[in-house]
Formats: sequence, structure tokens, C-alpha cells
Amino acid sequence: MTPFDHLPLKTPRLLLRPLAPADAESLFAIFSDPAVMRYWSTPPWTSIDRAHQMIANDHTSLPAGEHLRLGLEIRDTTQLIGTCTFYDFNAQCRRAEIGYAMGSAFWGHGYMHEALTALLEYGFRELDLNRVEADIDPRNLASAKCLERLGFQYEGLLRERWIVDGEISDTGFYGLLRREWKAQLRQPPPGSASP
Repeated sequence: MTPFDHLPLKTPRLLLRPLAPADAESLFAIFSDPAVMRYWSTPPWTSIDRAHQMIANDHTSLPAGEHLRLGLEIRDTTQLIGTCTFYDFNAQCRRAEIGYAMGSAFWGHGYMHEALTALLEYGFRELDLNRVEADIDPRNLASAKCLERLGFQYEGLLRERWIVDGEISDTGFYGLLRREWKAQLRQPPPGSASP
């Protein structure tokens, strides 16, 4: 697999880059927030050790190409506000899953759409992915809206797939194909004049 440890991606407002030891406090602030973790696959973090573990894991996994997790940094302030990830790569089927999290103070500003657009473009263009999948709690309407805005299609409900802190929840399963991504890039933005 492709090594990812020196990979930055830039968007107009964000730098998507590998996590560094200095990010531990910001990561802990994000992943210890019950609002952020409400629909996550694990309970909120209770120790900053989890942040150090994540960073250490990436230190070995990114060079090996096992997964691609990038921190979302606001370029103007250098503040880390979230993460986005490709994981569960299947080389034969050219498939990966996508995951993402953002500090609740930054919701509603379009940052995640901007970040995932860059990550998906990298995945389809540079990694030659054919399909990207997302597994979300169907009660997470903001996440569903984000995926649908990116072109993901709802593909079904997996009942009672998760049990987190004793709470049972379903999975809303979404998929995006390379050909769909490319077709939507060729579409003019809504409201633009036709030639």
C-alpha cells in the first residue's frame, strides 16, 4: 500500500496532515466531547492517553499504508479541529471506508465538506479507489446530510450493529463510486448559467 506519513492535502481553508505529538491536547478535547462522540463507535475518551495512542499508532500505520488519518488544521490559525480517515482498504476491490470527526465548536461552517472533498479526490485520483463506504448511526442526520452532499448513496440499514456503552444502535450504510464522483465533478454548480 502507499505510504501516507508525509502526505499533506490543502484546501482553501484547511491543511490536512498527519497527526503530530503536539496534537494530543486538541485530539483529547475533540474525542472527549460527548456531543462529538454521541454517534461514534466508542464512548468519549476519559484520558489523554488515548490521544497519545492514536498518534503513536499513526506513526507506524501511515508509513505502512495501513490507513490514512489526517488532522484537519485551520490554515489561518493552525488549530486542529478534527480528523478524517480512510481505513479498511481492500486492494483487490479498490475499496476503503471513510471516517471523520470534528470538534463541536466548528460544526456548521462547511469545514468537513471541504476536508472530505479533498480526501475523496485524493482517494479516487491518487489511490485509484473504485468505491468508498461509510457506516453511520442513522440518527446522525448531520452526518447523513454531509455524505449525501458529497454524492454518497444510502444503501441500506444494518440493524443493531453497534453496542456502545450498553446502547444498541443501527448502521446506515452509504457508498460512493468513482464513476459517480467523476460525473458529479463535471456537473455545473446549482444556479449557474448553462452555456
